Amino acid sequence: MGRGSKITAAVCGALLLAVAASSSAGAVSSVVVGKVRVWKVAYRAHNGAPRYAYVALPRSYRPGHTPPIPLVISPHGRGVSGRANVKLWGQLPAIGNFAVISPDGQGRKLANYSWGSAGQISDLARMPGIVHLTLPWVHVASKQVYAVGGSMGGQETLLLLARYPRLLAGAAAFDPVVDFALQYHEFPKLKCTAACRKVWRGPIGRSLQSLARSELGGSPRKAPFAYELRSPLTYARSIAFSGVPLQLWWSPNDKIVIDQQRQAARFLKTIRKLNPKADVVGFTGGWRHSAEMRAKTRLPSALVGFGLLPESYLRRSGVTVLGPVPKNREPLRELLSAGVGDRWPR
Repeated sequence: MGRGSKITAAVCGALLLAVAASSSAGAVSSVVVGKVRVWKVAYRAHNGAPRYAYVALPRSYRPGHTPPIPLVISPHGRGVSGRANVKLWGQLPAIGNFAVISPDGQGRKLANYSWGSAGQISDLARMPGIVHLTLPWVHVASKQVYAVGGSMGGQETLLLLARYPRLLAGAAAFDPVVDFALQYHEFPKLKCTAACRKVWRGPIGRSLQSLARSELGGSPRKAPFAYELRSPLTYARSIAFSGVPLQLWWSPNDKIVIDQQRQAARFLKTIRKLNPKADVVGFTGGWRHSAEMRAKTRLPSALVGFGLLPESYLRRSGVTVLGPVPKNREPLRELLSAGVGDRWPR
């Protein structure tokens, strides 16, 4: 075979691979919920496993009417699916005219317990491309890609920001784990009722520790580097100097990420110590774990901070803002500066 023939064969082979890859991803189905249409799309995870993602779009956004639209990447919490996570957004995509994609995800070994694996984070970074591949009529505004997640999704939001800061225009993490080794040791403290023990066949904390050892390759003592790699605290310097607006939301009453003073609160202090000019704002309140990341609670307030929702959707009650609010954050500064450090009136 001559040199030209070899090149032709190589090109043909590459094209065949591209076709094969694209055929493994596509829109599967959609459902309308109010003014939002949710598309179920297929993609291949970093390890080749077939997975689904759920894309919520305003129902009015359709072929023939597709201006550039902001995209929110929303990784799900521990043990749930992308479908369950996208439901938390309710009608917000239609109200704010933006898209949300929530993938099922895939860890090193486990599916719904990815806990920030490197492959999962790289998959999250691929989400704008997956939207383009599976819904080619959707035009993502490349400079308006955000990440918003709660619990494990908050952990993965921060890791996405650390590894792909140029991808994001803003990030919000609700009740995140930032020190995974610490969380591993606190798993046994989680309360577990009789019904809970029946589901988990024993205390939930021990089961979660077992899952973590399976996913990370051992306990923090045996695999310390693996836990460091999945802890946003490890990347605090990168995040502090990323220049990406960041919101951290947490509750001292959290019963899942039990010691938020050593998790989110510590993370906020670390970032500000590394870079006093970092574009980061902290929010605390008395909610239960991740309850604030819902369309009917405080998720709209976070989106107002990024300009994705009108200012009228800001919910001022029951939140303490840990300022100072960066000078370049409008409308967040005007709306929140009066409440910095204080509990807002109802």
